[in-house]
Amino acid sequence: MMTSLEHPGYPQDGLLRLEEKLLCRESQVSLLLSLFGEPHQYSYPSIFIYGHTTTGKTYVMQTVLAELELPHALVSCVECFTSRMLFEHILNKLQSYVTSSEISQSLYISCDSFSDFVRLFKQLISHQDLKNQTVYIVLDKAEQLREMEANLLPGFLRLQEMTDANVTVIFLTEIVWEKLHPNMGCFEPLILYFPDYSKVELQKILSHDHPSEYSAEFYAAYINILLGVFYTVCRDLKELKHLAAINFAKFCEPVTKGEATESDTRKLWKNIEPHLKTAMQTVYLREISSSQWEKLQQEDREAGQLKGLSAYAHVELPYYSKFLLIAGYLASYNPARTDRRFFVKHHGKIKKTKFLKKHEKGNIDNTAYEFMNNEFPRLAKIFGIPNFINQTNNHLLGPKPFPLDRLLAIFYSIVDSRIAPTANIFSQISSLVTLQLLTLVGHDDQLNGPKYKCAVSLDFIRAVARTVSFDLIRYLYDFL
Repeated sequence: MMTSLEHPGYPQDGLLRLEEKLLCRESQVSLLLSLFGEPHQYSYPSIFIYGHTTTGKTYVMQTVLAELELPHALVSCVECFTSRMLFEHILNKLQSYVTSSEISQSLYISCDSFSDFVRLFKQLISHQDLKNQTVYIVLDKAEQLREMEANLLPGFLRLQEMTDANVTVIFLTEIVWEKLHPNMGCFEPLILYFPDYSKVELQKILSHDHPSEYSAEFYAAYINILLGVFYTVCRDLKELKHLAAINFAKFCEPVTKGEATESDTRKLWKNIEPHLKTAMQTVYLREISSSQWEKLQQEDREAGQLKGLSAYAHVELPYYSKFLLIAGYLASYNPARTDRRFFVKHHGKIKKTKFLKKHEKGNIDNTAYEFMNNEFPRLAKIFGIPNFINQTNNHLLGPKPFPLDRLLAIFYSIVDSRIAPTANIFSQISSLVTLQLLTLVGHDDQLNGPKYKCAVSLDFIRAVARTVSFDLIRYLYDFL
């Protein structure tokens, strides 16, 4: 079988495996092999590979070096966040390629500085196992080098020159070279760009690993439907693979039950459409695991209705932000006069009927008022209906604005632990405004302090309150 990846010095079966595994990256792999040359030839000192996330940079490098059995050390700069960890990981990985009896495989190499790293690296590659071939050092998430010592990046760029050895350092990152370029002069690497996958390429990659119990055409039709829904909002290959995995069982349901054939695309689409729309609401969020999603779908089938994931959105709020939102809701829907009743221990008793008679009688005549105040509550109690006549329902009138000091006073009353009024609390209030859960009323430059309104529904705030075990109804004036 002929392969499009042809290069002297590498076995044909290894190139065939690369072509099978690295779909839609043939041009990048071919260019890399041309830069590498044959194993005994000197390669380019440093290569800078950049591109967006999930464009295959790390996977391509890992697969090429492993399948062609090239000596290499691949290290993540996120995991090895100090220079010492970085040096030691590289040296100990390369030590595993040395089979000489002079080096004990159980001996861990320690390294504290870049000068020690150069010295120990020269000792390692002087052994016969590494002497006559190119050694590759791959630094994944290379943008993290900006947070380390200033000499690391220029040193790795000139490592071939400093060690006088056949070594190539490969930088993998999501940022362009201009953002990583140090202020001091340095050796310029060879820059290689990995473009995003197109829709056709994503279709080919996702359709490649189809389940054995279904035909390739059937799975390809499913992937085509999936991309038709999600491609405009998500180009992330990992996320699309996750979405394809958790929704495929629902797509196959009519075929499994014998209600449709694999070619009956219309019926299959009508069955999967509401579930794909629900899954679109939580792309990237990972609010629940795949097994929980499957369990949720099973419960929906038993109940005969589709339950969305929007009810889980409150899980993403920080702990104190939930209490701030609850405090904002209470301040919006409770009269300010009732705060003493709900949040002060020894408040005495406030008779609600007298308060209502004084403030909410309005312009109705005495006969109608007597009926609403005396007869209707009795009838409502007999027939079991809510008594909303003798009070003005604040939930029907909508949220009222409240000042910042009232919000904080309620917050400190309901939160279950002592907390100082730090900048973190005020920043969480700003975050709630940004998320449009609270609304800022008036101008920012007003002298008497900002005022807010709560912009969430009763169902939403009750769901939030349940996550922190807070009895919301007990503190709402409308439900007394």
